[in-house]
Amino acid sequence: MKNSIYLKDELKRIDGRGYKAYKDLQDKYDFNDYILSIDHVQGDPFASPSRLRVIINKSQAKFPKELLNEEYKKVAVSDFLTRLFYTNVNKFSGKIFGSGKSGLISISRCTQEILERTSIVINKDNIEARFYVGFPARGRTVLAKELEKILFNVIPNIVANTLVYENINKAKIINRIKLVEDQEYIRTKLKEKDLIAFIANGSILPRESGVSQKPLIDSIPFKSPKTLEVELDLPNRGLVKGMGVKKGITVIVGGGYHGKSTLLNALELG
Repeated sequence: MKNSIYLKDELKRIDGRGYKAYKDLQDKYDFNDYILSIDHVQGDPFASPSRLRVIINKSQAKFPKELLNEEYKKVAVSDFLTRLFYTNVNKFSGKIFGSGKSGLISISRCTQEILERTSIVINKDNIEARFYVGFPARGRTVLAKELEKILFNVIPNIVANTLVYENINKAKIINRIKLVEDQEYIRTKLKEKDLIAFIANGSILPRESGVSQKPLIDSIPFKSPKTLEVELDLPNRGLVKGMGVKKGITVIVGGGYHGKSTLLNALELG
């Protein structure tokens, strides 16, 4: 496998050439702490950004085994790291010169839900981050020195502060796993209690707007009717009360703007 020194030499060689010279960089490069894979190079600076991956061995990332020993924990960690990568892109990117999408670094932007992601993949031996980089150009002329800043300064900082456990806020990632652990417990208990859904008392169901997932400020917290109220003793949060929706046909009735659709939307998202 080629190494980072070879990549730096290639950047010097193609500097100032036509944009298609960037295609010569498609390959994998050993950066000692991780492997950088340039999988696809965009056709010009105005096209969709180039696709890259960083592959780091678990022995280098040093995540405790107990954080990854269940599939739902891997989902939680992958989701957490994707959000952290996104934050660190904004933190470390700096100013990169060029036209079009030059210097743009991006990764999937997560919605509110904790879901299985393909942006950060955790397998048996490695943790892999998949992201996009806009290769810099002036017009359609290669700005290799600007790309060198990204690949040798920006990306290493993002990797070190996203994929290496000792540099991550440990309380935050553990709390995320505890949250998902409680969610998994609730899903298990739903089957045992012959329920299809559960909404905890105190939940804020209305959203800020139709295009925002933020909770509506000063909205009324959800409270279950006593006839439908159930209790669940969660492994981390403890005792939680809320509404259990039983299997079968449930009719939701009420006047206009009383929250019927808001309740259905919450149930739909799980």
